[in-house]
Amino acid sequence: MRVVLAEDLFLLRDGLVRLLEAYDFEIAAAVDNGPELARALTELKPDVAVVDVRLPPSFTDEGLQAALHARRETPGLPVLVLSQHVEQLYAGELLADGSGGVGYLLKDRVFDADQFIDAVRRVAAGGTAMDPQVISQLLARNARDEPLGRLTPREREVLELMAEGRSNAAIAQRLVITERAVTKHTSNIFGKLRLPPSDDDNRRVLAVLAYLNGT
Repeated sequence: MRVVLAEDLFLLRDGLVRLLEAYDFEIAAAVDNGPELARALTELKPDVAVVDVRLPPSFTDEGLQAALHARRETPGLPVLVLSQHVEQLYAGELLADGSGGVGYLLKDRVFDADQFIDAVRRVAAGGTAMDPQVISQLLARNARDEPLGRLTPREREVLELMAEGRSNAAIAQRLVITERAVTKHTSNIFGKLRLPPSDDDNRRVLAVLAYLNGT
């Protein structure tokens, strides 16, 4: 599986390269600035991009913008964004087109090798890998909005875990309830959010996240 990696800090970039290679990923390119990232994504068309939001030259959102541009050129290009802090605007932009695998992780997560590699694989496969803190803030920001405000506490818990990309079985195990109960909660969530149920877990989660973020 070919990866384009963008991270301006040499030690972190080198560490991520070594970690990904240890799990049999092929590093197609490892760059440290926005323009090089844009070229690499356009020319190399990797299986997944792992991108720091803030890159030189301006350290604003070059990484994100390069990834978004590449997704317009190559619809569905899987992108896992890394950020130092929760940036709701960036999460919203990433989710806006609702196509292809997407992930948004805080950089602290990369120090858990299993969690990081699982996120890369999940996104590359077309799934989602959203940081729990990102989901919590999106939910908190919209907690008083209708119809989100009508969700029960348990439905909100299920929604948060769905947004992280967890399967019904994983949600059931985490909440110590049956899969049948999870299915019922999921159905209730979609009914209250006025979103039609879908057998495609990725599209389902993206739709929920897009709704929460107002995109």
